[in-house]
Amino acid sequence: MVAQQSYSAESDSPQFAVPEAYRIPVSDYRARMLDIPPSRMFLINDTLQLYRQKAGAEAPTYDASQGDGGKSLPGVPTEILERAFELQLRQGTSYDKPWGTPLFRQAAAEDYWKLDAASGWGPENIVFCQGGRDGLLKIYSAITSVHRGRVGDALVVSRVPWVSYTWGPYSIGLNVLLAPGDPAQGWRYTPDSIRSSAEFARREGRDVAGLLITSPDNPTGRTLPVEEQILLAHTALDSGYPYVIFDWMYHWVTDHGPSDINAVLQAFSNSQRERLIFLDGITKSLGGSNIRSAHILAGKAIVKHITSQASHGVVPSFFAQAVAIAAYQMGFDRAAASIIEPTGQSRKVLRAALAKENVPFVMGDGYYAFIDCTRYIEAGGLHNSEALLQHLGANYGVVVVPGMYFSDAGLNWVRFSYALPPEVTLGAAARLFEGLNALR
Repeated sequence: MVAQQSYSAESDSPQFAVPEAYRIPVSDYRARMLDIPPSRMFLINDTLQLYRQKAGAEAPTYDASQGDGGKSLPGVPTEILERAFELQLRQGTSYDKPWGTPLFRQAAAEDYWKLDAASGWGPENIVFCQGGRDGLLKIYSAITSVHRGRVGDALVVSRVPWVSYTWGPYSIGLNVLLAPGDPAQGWRYTPDSIRSSAEFARREGRDVAGLLITSPDNPTGRTLPVEEQILLAHTALDSGYPYVIFDWMYHWVTDHGPSDINAVLQAFSNSQRERLIFLDGITKSLGGSNIRSAHILAGKAIVKHITSQASHGVVPSFFAQAVAIAAYQMGFDRAAASIIEPTGQSRKVLRAALAKENVPFVMGDGYYAFIDCTRYIEAGGLHNSEALLQHLGANYGVVVVPGMYFSDAGLNWVRFSYALPPEVTLGAAARLFEGLNALR
C-alpha cells in the first residue's frame, strides 16, 4: 500500500533544476555547426588490401601511418602489467575519486615529475583522465568555463595541427584558429604569430581562449626546446591569452630526455602558473594506446572545475592508473626503454634516408617526420597527398598519413611514423621512395 503524501503547489507542475538566472539561454549554434567528420586515420590501412590482392597475402607491407607503440613496438612491458594487476587486486573494484586515487597523484607528483615544493604545485594539482583525448576535452571545457564562460572564442593551434586539435575544441564550442607559420621552420610558433593571432581573433569579434603548444609535435615531429616554450607561453599570457596548454605526450620519446616541468613552473609567477595546463600520459612513451592513461597538471581553479564535471561524467578506472603507477615507481626511463630506444634508432635511420633523397622534411623527436612530396605529386599528375597515399598503398605496400588530413597547409605533405623497429623503418623508407621515385 502506498502512503498518502501531500504535495505543494510547486510540485504539481514542471520545475527547472536551477534558478532562472543560471539557466542556459536558447541558442541554435549547434544546428549551424559543420558536421564533424570521423577520423580517417583508422581507415588508412585499407589501402594495403589492394596491394595484397596484387602481390599476394603474404607480401611484406609497411605501416608508417599509425603512432601506436602498443602495436608496432613491444608496448607496455609484461612486468608492469603484472604489477598493475596486483595493485588492482589490492584496490578492489569500487569507485575512485573523479580525479583518480591518492596513490596515483602521489606517484605522478613525486616519482614521475618530482615536483619542486617551491613551485607550490603538488599532488592536488593533478587530475587523472582516460587517455589524451579525454584529457584534452576536459581542458577545453575548463578553459571555456573558468575564464569567460562562453562559447565561440578561439583556441590557437599550429598551422598544421593534429586532426583532433581541430575537431575536439570545435565539438565543445571553441573555434580553432590556425596560427601563421613558415613551412621551412616546421610551422613553429613565433612571438609575432602568437600576437597576430590574438589580434586577428579580436578583429573578428572573438576573444582568445588559449594557446596550445605541443612538443614534440604531431604531425610534424617538430620539437621546441623548453626555453622556447617558456618564451612562447610568456608571449601568450602577456598578449591576453588566459591559458597556455602544453601537450607533452611525446616528450619522453626524444634524443635529449623529457621536458623539465620544474624549469617551466619556476619561470612564471604564482599567478601566471595558475594559467598553465600540462597534459601527459603513457599512450606514446610506454606504448599504452589501449590502456587509456593520461593526466593533467593545472592550477587549482582548473582542477576544481574538471573534478566537479568528472563527478557527473567519466570517473576514471583504476587499472589505467595502476599501469602508470607501476611504471612511475619503477623509474620511467627504465619502464619506457623498450619504446624509447628503438624509436631513437629508427629516427637516425629515417633522418639519413631523407637526407640521402634530398627531400624537404620536418623532423625533430617524438614519432613522426613530415615530408614535402610536392615534386612527386606534381610529376605524377596527382591531386594531393591523399591520392599519393592510394598510389603508395595499392602499388608499393606502404602507407603514410596524408598531410591534407591535418590542414590545407599540409596538402602535399605526408606524415611518416617511425615508431617501429629500425629495420622496419629502413624497409618502409626504401619502399616509400621506391614509390615516390616511380612517379618521376
